[in-house]
Order: sequence, then C-alpha cells, then structure tokens
Amino acid sequence: MLHTSNLGFPRIGFHRELKKGLEKYWKAELTQQDLLEIAKTIRMTNWQLQHDLGIEVIPSNDFSFYDQILDTICMVGAVPSRYQVISKEFDLDVYFAMARGKQKDNVNIPAMEMTKWFNTNYHYIVPEIEPDSRFSFIYQKILADYLEAHKAGFQTRPVLIGPLTFLLLSKTTAPGFSPLEKLEELLPVYQSVLTELYKAGAEWIQIDEPILVKELSTQVKEAFQTAYQILCGIPNRPQLMLTSYFGSPGENTDLAFSLPVEGIHLDLVSEESSWDILDAIPLEGKILSLGIVNGHNIWRTDLEHVLEELKKHPSLSGDIYLAPSCSLIHVPLDINLEEHIAEPMKSWLSFAVQKLEEISALATVFNEGKKSSRFIKNQEALKSRSSFLSQHGSGIEQKAFLERNTERKHAFPKRKEVQQSLLNLPLFPTTTIGSFPQTKEIRRARSRFSKGELSREEYESFMKNEINNVIQIQEKIGLDVLVHGEFERNDMVQYFAEQLEGFIFTENGWVQSFGSRYVRPPILFGNVSRPHAMTTRWISYAQSLTSKPVKGMLTGPVTILQWSFVRDDQPRSLTCFQIADAINAEVLDLEKAGIHIIQIDEPALREGLPLKKDNWQAYLDWAVRAFHIAFAGVADETQIHTHMCYSEFNEIIASIAALDADVISIEAARSGMELLNVFSGFQYPNDIGPGIYDIHSPRIPSIAEMTALLEKAAQVIPPTQLWVNPDCGLKTRNWQEVTPALQNMVEAAKILRSNTK
Repeated sequence: MLHTSNLGFPRIGFHRELKKGLEKYWKAELTQQDLLEIAKTIRMTNWQLQHDLGIEVIPSNDFSFYDQILDTICMVGAVPSRYQVISKEFDLDVYFAMARGKQKDNVNIPAMEMTKWFNTNYHYIVPEIEPDSRFSFIYQKILADYLEAHKAGFQTRPVLIGPLTFLLLSKTTAPGFSPLEKLEELLPVYQSVLTELYKAGAEWIQIDEPILVKELSTQVKEAFQTAYQILCGIPNRPQLMLTSYFGSPGENTDLAFSLPVEGIHLDLVSEESSWDILDAIPLEGKILSLGIVNGHNIWRTDLEHVLEELKKHPSLSGDIYLAPSCSLIHVPLDINLEEHIAEPMKSWLSFAVQKLEEISALATVFNEGKKSSRFIKNQEALKSRSSFLSQHGSGIEQKAFLERNTERKHAFPKRKEVQQSLLNLPLFPTTTIGSFPQTKEIRRARSRFSKGELSREEYESFMKNEINNVIQIQEKIGLDVLVHGEFERNDMVQYFAEQLEGFIFTENGWVQSFGSRYVRPPILFGNVSRPHAMTTRWISYAQSLTSKPVKGMLTGPVTILQWSFVRDDQPRSLTCFQIADAINAEVLDLEKAGIHIIQIDEPALREGLPLKKDNWQAYLDWAVRAFHIAFAGVADETQIHTHMCYSEFNEIIASIAALDADVISIEAARSGMELLNVFSGFQYPNDIGPGIYDIHSPRIPSIAEMTALLEKAAQVIPPTQLWVNPDCGLKTRNWQEVTPALQNMVEAAKILRSNTK
C-alpha cells in the first residue's frame, strides 16, 4: 500500500504575505499580534491545501519566521549571551536581532553568521556553540504549531532538525573544541521535545539529518549511534522518521538503517544510483518514505518511470510513503499562478502544489490500478517536452568548449603592473560589489515600463538620472572604483536571463533565499545564446560621467546556472559552458567600449559543490573552465573581478586561485574575518577584497569596527593585495544606512593607508 506524505511546504504565502508582514513589522508598521495572525493564516492555508490535495502525512513546524536552523537554535536555548541585553527572556525581538542584528536604543549588536544550506541557495543562521553553552527547551514553537494544527483538525507530523546535523553545522570560537562535544548535554532537550509532543498527541516526528548524505568520520558515526539509542530509548515518545535529502546516504546507509528509528526517508532523485539502495540492504522493520518527486527542481516527474521502478523492487512491502525528495521550500508555490507562460511549456513545469498532485496521482494508480486524468496529463506533458528537446540540439558540443584556449596573455604579476599603470589606484582601493539601494521609485519605474505605462524614452531618462545621482554620491563619498548602481536590474540572474535565449520566467515563482529575501529563479529550458548586448550602454553612460573607473557588472555562468531551474536532459557542465559563451560576448563588448574593470560575479561557485567529496574535482574543473570561457580573449589591461559570498573556501582554495580573477571579493564581516583563516596557510596569488560591511543587517558599522576588520585582514594578506569593500551588493538596504556606512568604510581605508608604510 502506498501512502502520501510531504516533508515541508513553502512558508512565504501565495502572495508573499510573510515577506510583506515581516518588513512592515520591522518598520513598526505592524504589531507583533498582526504578524502572528499573518503567520497563522499561512499555516492554516498550507495545511488545508495539502489535505485537499490528498496528502495523508502533513508536516507542521515547517513554517518559520526566518529560518529553521535559527528556530532550532532558539528551541534548544543556544542563544548567544550578547543578545540578553535586548531581553532577559527570549522573545521575537531577540529572535530577529540574532538574524538581522540590532542598532537601536543604545544597543549595537551584529547579526549571527549566515551561510548556504547544503547545495541550495537557501541561507541558514549558523549556530554558535561554545564550551559554556547551556541548553533548555525555551522556544516551544514546534509544540505550539502541532497543537494549533490539531485544534484545527489536522493530525500533523512535526519537523525537527536532528541533533547531529545541528551540532555539525555549528561554529565555535574556542580553539580545540568541537560543538559535537556538547551532544550529551543537548540530548535532554530533544528528549523533552519528544516527550511533550507525545503528550500532545503526536504519533510521528520527522527528524531531519541531512548531514547523513556527507562523508562522516568514525567519531560522528558513533555519535549517531549514541544519540539515537538515547532518543529512541524514551519510554513514551512519537515514532521517528529519520530524514535525509539532497543525495543518497551512500556509505552511511548501513548506519542510518542500523539506528533504532521506526522510519527512514530516502531521496531517490538526487543521484541515479539511489534506487539500488532498496536491493542492497534489509528493509524489514522500517517504515520507508521514498522521495520520488524532485523537491529541488521544477520539471514534471516521469510518473510512469517511477511506477516501473516501484514494481521492480520486490523488497518493497507493507506500507510505503511517497514524498518529495526534500522540503518544497526550494520550489515556487503553484504553476497555476502563472498567466503568461505559454503552453506547452507550462505543462512541463511542476511547482509545490503540482508535486503533491503528482504524489497523489502515483499513489492512486499504484493502489487502485487506474490511471487518473492527472497521471495521463503527466505523460502527455513529458512527451511534449521530449519532442521539443529532440528538435533542439545543444548547439556547440562539449568538446569544443573544452578545447577552447581561455588563458590570459600574461600571468597576474605582469597584468597587475599594466593595470595599475592604467588605473592608478591607491593602496587599499575602495569599491562596492555593484548594486545600490533600489527605492520604491526605481521599482515603480521598472514596473510601469514593463506594463507600457512609461515610454522607452521616459524610462531611460529616469534611469540615467538615477545613474547620474549615484555616480555623484560615490564621488562625494570618495570611493576609488565606482559602479552604475544596477537600477535597471530586477535581479542579478533574472536580468541577464531575460536577455538571453533559452530561458522563460515566472511572475509569481518566488522562492525564499533567507528571511524576507525571495528570488524568482529563471527556468532554463533550452540552448543559451546572447542575441544582443545586455549592459554596455548603461555602463558606458556611467563611465562618461566620471574620470574614475566604473566597473562593468555581470553575473557569472556558474551562478546563473545554480540560481536557475536548469534543464535536466544534458550535462550541467555543457549548459554552463553555453552560458559562459554568452557572457564572454558581453565581456568583449564592454572592453571594446573602454570599460577597464569588469566584475563577473560567482557567489554560487561554492554552493555548486557536490555533497560528496569524491565528486568535487570534476565539478570544480568544469566550473573553473566556465569562468575562463567567460573572460576569454580580454587584454592584460582589463581587470577581471569576481565576487563570492557566504562560502567556506578552505577546501577549494586552490580552485578559487585557479579562476585567475585579478581581484576577488568575499563575504567576511559576519564571520569577523574567520573566512580569511584559509589565506594564512595558502599564499593567494592575486588581489582580494574581504568584505568589512555586513549588508544583510540594517546596522551601520563604525569606522573603528571596519578599521579593526581591515587590520585583521592585513595580518594574513599583504596590504598590496587588499581591496576594501562591503560583503555584498547594497540593493536591499536604504540610503540612510548605506551612505554613512560607506563613508565609514572609506575612512577606515584612509586610516590603513596612513598606518601602512
């Protein structure tokens, strides 16, 4: 018998209610009670929808005001002591201060560090665990959400981040200490959570341990055994569904199945060999949850193929639960909200709602032997897409991209000499990452132009005025390398994808990146090419307004690939090379237009790493090759920059160096320059700009704070190689925050110059 289940549903609301509510609450335009009511409405809507779609096992506690790891930090009481000045008792103000920082009422506290969630573009707050950390069950949202659902008539399965994943994703500042050492002290909180949920009536708990898809040491494997012997030894507790995703547990499969949990969830779509697990291990004694619908991409599932696979494995018996591969927070809500995607392409796509429909349709045909209309439409859509792809070959083949000469004419030392002679930049040159605040007026102008309410002449006049203003502001602040502000751009990936062949776009396909920051990933369905120049006229106009160099701003091929929903019928490397080829045409046009500094952002390079290290090098080889293709053919005088954010570089630093960008800027402020530790043991050959201004927080860092970060950076990187810049683009901030912060940044650079002989 097949049953239907879900691991998590988007919490943003069908009309971005959570984003709008959060941002109004942060501006004191909504009360806390108003925000709580918005959250409750979203949860109720989600539970009812999943029930109506035929999902038997519905999750609770998959809703979060900001991030599920932040929720877990608060749940177990691991709130860093510095936030106690806000309130001795935990509340939402403390919660949001941890996520965003606080600079108000004589309180000036930075936000906690943030980084990427495995191989996704979702960001989580990094737990801070120290030797003196103490734990207690203080934030009881998981219990409150379950009781809320139960009262409304929904028997849900609460979602809980497992203790091993929580500790192994944590950081510490104590030398020689591992957060894993706190496992024994953490487990009583988990025991309390399970006990309280059992008392409330919970029958099952989904306990997420995605760390199982990574390589684990013997110590960690032993810790898993210890932890789950203790948790499963509680006399009165719900049954546990141990859940991993984003890949197969691989060598950890035996470990997972040896744990005394009642159920195991397997992701069967992320790796081709995942189905083999079902024949390789004894399945008796475990309830299986099979992730047969891709929760990380938006193409229709081949239900006929899955049905055949299910029938192939005689070891599958008893009650089996069908589910998405992972939580559906990584895909948009409902394809039916899209009015402008034409058929047949629209039929090829499956968002969160459609993925649950697919699960229900598959269970129905398996259990009843009758193909529903949903099942039949699924097969028709797949045939339509297959026919399209067969008529549209991949264009340039992989071999041609691999054989192309992409090397710069001279090595970096020679290039730097030529570039410095041309640019005449000071020591510790200052710049920004690219974007400046996008005001309501800017967004309104873009919207009116797209709707035909502004003529092209009116729109371009408006944008040129904004560019003129931002050039003047930067010159007044005293920045050395300027940018044009990116006011014409809706998103760093979508803007380019809209001008390239091979993409389609959504109007309401929002996906959470972090907190109230949502993105609409483009859908890459076919071959990529550049029919016309994309940025040259805007950058050239900005450069005409100043004698200082203006950077050309482009998004790199790996990031466009990673932050799009990508076709799954050919190697990702070939698709990436096609994108790189299109970006290269833009780079060469910018160079011809007299732009001497061109930034090709690759914030998603680290994110694209396969979760298993054995597969890293193959990915890094083609990712580096794609970046080289993007700047192939530029002169030594052209300075190539790149930018990366929220990434740990330690294990891939050699590949970062192999990119051979003249200047790389990275996020470093939130971590207090911890990300620079790798450079103390690796002599990075080119220039680097470690961010000293955390732009994801509304705080305005002081001159002293930025100076201290720069001095810390100068201890591991020679001053002649250091640039000064924020962590990331300034698009989401306002001018009241940005102007003083950049003024402080420029002053910090001046102090370092005066102190450096």
